[in-house]
Amino acid sequence: MAQRSDNWWQRNKFKLNALVLILPFWFLYEAMNPVFPPSWPTQKVGAFEVTPTPLTLDAPYQHHGDWVKDFSLQFCEGCVANIRQAYMAIAAEQPAIEDFAEADLSILHGSSFAQHVHAKATAAPKAGDKVWLLIEDWQGQLHVGSWDWPQS
Repeated sequence: MAQRSDNWWQRNKFKLNALVLILPFWFLYEAMNPVFPPSWPTQKVGAFEVTPTPLTLDAPYQHHGDWVKDFSLQFCEGCVANIRQAYMAIAAEQPAIEDFAEADLSILHGSSFAQHVHAKATAAPKAGDKVWLLIEDWQGQLHVGSWDWPQS
């Protein structure tokens, strides 16, 4: 009769298999319950009430050769249907809406529940910079709002 070897693997393989079976549920829970930084103050930009929320507290990251910072924007009920186009950028001075015409960077996109944007930025926004939101409605009017870039 062969003697069974009592090594570490033999004692723990079932515990390791249980861990492999449990981990996907942990990751699914984490993915379904994200934690975001606090929202910034709600502002009225023309006829639109907007509440921006940065998706992370990280600095801007490089995306297709440009520096961007991700935001989620909540608009007042029914407001999204009244927006023709909207852009967001982080800069010291207000950008012109024509600056965004060449590329699809910084344009708001999403659903009526929340809009998402990769706001164009510099590698390291500094004190005094603002987060600019430019909204054009269907009548061609431009509405501009801004939030101060947080001090680090």
